[in-house]
Amino acid sequence: MVLLDMNIREAQEIIRRKYYERDHGRGLFATFTWFTEEVGELAEAILSMNRESQEEELADVFAWLLSIANLLEIDLEESFKKKYVD
Repeated sequence: MVLLDMNIREAQEIIRRKYYERDHGRGLFATFTWFTEEVGELAEAILSMNRESQEEELADVFAWLLSIANLLEIDLEESFKKKYVD
């Protein structure tokens, strides 16, 4: 599947289709633990100044955040708009 333009809601749906069953089985708190591990890996990538690693880890952090939003049944795009869009 090639998506040339994607919004947050579409990204969240992709993660839901690919990972929801596994994430649900693992549970919210274990999924959150994986998310925090990815944040740590992002910190290492930032400190190393490795651009490729930074891009990869940012994508991982975003995907895990979307997984958490799915488990909480929160539309992350709508939440972002409510908080940050005038």
